[in-house]
Amino acid sequence: MLTGKQKRFLRSEAHHLKPIFQVGKTGVNENMIAQISEALEKRELIKVSILQNCLEDKDTVAEELRTGTHSEVVQIIGNNIVLYKESNENKQIKLP
Repeated sequence: MLTGKQKRFLRSEAHHLKPIFQVGKTGVNENMIAQISEALEKRELIKVSILQNCLEDKDTVAEELRTGTHSEVVQIIGNNIVLYKESNENKQIKLP
């Protein structure tokens, strides 16, 4: 679990990131979870955009991504979800 201070730090780190995945009408699927897991291993911190035509609620999408990728939801802002997972091999982010 992340502390408030760590989440605040990660939010500031994620501010300049652009979403690299989009959740559309089909919602979250196994393939997407696998790709997001790989991206988290490489980058540790990513943004996922939820498109207007997504049928699922953004909180539901965030929860599915969190459990599927074993990551932490740093924040949900607008239609973007910020995910963090500490990398096993590419540690880049030093949490406070």
